[in-house]
Amino acid sequence: MAKKPRFFTPKKPSQKPLPAAGEARVEKFSHDMRGIARVARKTVFIDNALPGETVKFRYSARRSRFDEGEVLEVLQPSPQRCQPRCPHVKLCGGCAVQHLEPSAQIQEKQQILLDQLARFGDIELSEQGPEILSPLVGDPFGYRRKGRIGIRLVSARRHSKGAGKKLVFGFREKRSNDLTDIDECHVLHPAIAVQIPRLKQLVADSDGRAHFAQLEVAVGDDAAAIVLRHLKPITDTDRSRWLAFAADTGIHLYLQPGDAATAHRIWPGDGEELLSYELPEFELTLRFHPLDFVQVNFEINRQMVSRAVALLDPQPHERVLDLFCGLGNFTLPLARRAGEVVGVEGEGALTSRGADNAALNGLHNVQFHAADLTRDVGAHSWAAGGFDKILLDPPRSGALEVVRELARFGAQRIVYVSCNPATLARDAGELATLGYRLSKVGVMDMFPHTAHVESMALFERVK
Repeated sequence: MAKKPRFFTPKKPSQKPLPAAGEARVEKFSHDMRGIARVARKTVFIDNALPGETVKFRYSARRSRFDEGEVLEVLQPSPQRCQPRCPHVKLCGGCAVQHLEPSAQIQEKQQILLDQLARFGDIELSEQGPEILSPLVGDPFGYRRKGRIGIRLVSARRHSKGAGKKLVFGFREKRSNDLTDIDECHVLHPAIAVQIPRLKQLVADSDGRAHFAQLEVAVGDDAAAIVLRHLKPITDTDRSRWLAFAADTGIHLYLQPGDAATAHRIWPGDGEELLSYELPEFELTLRFHPLDFVQVNFEINRQMVSRAVALLDPQPHERVLDLFCGLGNFTLPLARRAGEVVGVEGEGALTSRGADNAALNGLHNVQFHAADLTRDVGAHSWAAGGFDKILLDPPRSGALEVVRELARFGAQRIVYVSCNPATLARDAGELATLGYRLSKVGVMDMFPHTAHVESMALFERVK
């Protein structure tokens, strides 16, 4: 029987005075890629520390079961330590391990995946498997096609002895809702990254800057876009400023005065309000709105889709189910190989986008349905008839509810694409009870320099 994961909410840090700086030998990484050390028989999680290093650190928080700290000085560095490119890396929550060589990052993520499978799924490596797939890797810089840059006016006292308000333009700090003020970003796609200083100045010059909340950025294969979220109506002067920026740079400009449905493009003034990306191996073009969910790393996404289709190996006579299908990132490539594909997603706007993408690419053997996949799926018409193969790509919370229903479909193979190794491991344990064996598993470097561990697993029905 698979072990059940033990999740808990840590208590708030103690208000007692923090100890003086300490020195520690780092043993390994935690699941969020902080260094783990033992000091006076107590576990300490240390930011910016690597396994094998001896570091001097300051305490940042004390809890009953563990402490937290930040590196002050690396006394004995790891041979895999490198100099981060970004000057904001110590504060910014966008990158957690830019001080670790990219090739070592993905190896550490693979180990985190295997540790979680053993801990939460009771799955250990053995001669019988599972087979460890080679990691999917790409360019570790300039890869991020989607992002959200926060905009905030804060008291200048936080930053200097002056009074008044200071503009903060950037990403969230590590484990905080505060923003890190940035002047550059090395993981954002260059189409947006090179414009950061100009965008920051544009916000500062805007009359309505106090009512700007964020910039959503998105980069397709054909164009880049920014979506300005503003909490009060934008002035004519500001509108002219932002239109001039868009016309000069060629970046598509959207305004968003309310929820996502209110986002509308104001430059260019004609054509569809959509971006697109290509999946050349499958001769597909997929269109998306800048606020739609799409994978942020297009290079890894192409490799990921290729591997998923190869592992599932759909045949022309087979019926395939794609759960949490989004706008068809896996559904449409599968439809190029299978006899029939059914894509199911909780968000109706995405399934509509998927149907449009199927029509755009001339695919007539695919259906899209909107359904709550946390509830009983057996009552839906699309669930009748069973499936030969299943793919699922759930959110971080996993897919426990729907996984428990998968046995009813009689599929011989299941490919599970995961963004959280703990919930993948938990769901793998559940699939084992349903008669499925984990046969192959591997990691993907979808988010270099971060603690996110993306992975893919193949389960086969035990005969």
